[in-house]
Amino acid sequence: MAEPLIRLSGITKTFGEGPAAFRALRGVDLDVAEGDFVAIMGASGSGKSTTMNILGCLDTPTSGRFVFKGVEVQALDRDQRALLRRRYLGFVFQGFNLLARTSALENVELPLLYRGESGARRRALAMAALDKVGLVAWAHHAPNELSGGQQQRVAIARAIVTSPAVLLADEPTGNLDSERSLEIMALLTELNREAGITVLMVTHEPDMAAHARTVVRFRDGLVERIEVQG
Repeated sequence: MAEPLIRLSGITKTFGEGPAAFRALRGVDLDVAEGDFVAIMGASGSGKSTTMNILGCLDTPTSGRFVFKGVEVQALDRDQRALLRRRYLGFVFQGFNLLARTSALENVELPLLYRGESGARRRALAMAALDKVGLVAWAHHAPNELSGGQQQRVAIARAIVTSPAVLLADEPTGNLDSERSLEIMALLTELNREAGITVLMVTHEPDMAAHARTVVRFRDGLVERIEVQG
């Protein structure tokens, strides 16, 4: 069998020290296959967001082993983790996190600016990403001229403009109504199936989790169970 794209083994995370210490993760074991669509679910405080932060190289585990594409991530320094994040990961958040005074196109260009790409290449790649999410006609509109669903599409375009291996989505439909939520889930499913992007999504909503192939349920800092949906 092929090695998983991501492997977490015995991952722990403790915040604070002494009597006030809080064990957010108590030994998480999880494999994610390349090309999977994973929904991560659990009550508040169950450890799912802490796990996502570690997977996104935004935080480091207290102990345990995190392997990404054969690389021992827990052994990397801050700069190396930042490089991994820029090259392989895309992020979508509940709150969109778009820059208010810039156009949709400029928002999507931002990760490429950090990479040092030329202006012409940034624009070409950003327009291609906007085309994938159906928003080329809105490229020069500011976020306040877009609906919530359109803003989240811009955020997804920004996340995929670097052609990431993994898209990490934290409650991507949390601020949207039912119709817009289904549109976003259809888009994530298409990116997973057509572009081969591995999707890891935190959600509280069973209707949204139903779009995933695999559901990972967290409880009290551990993976309680894993359900394969087909």
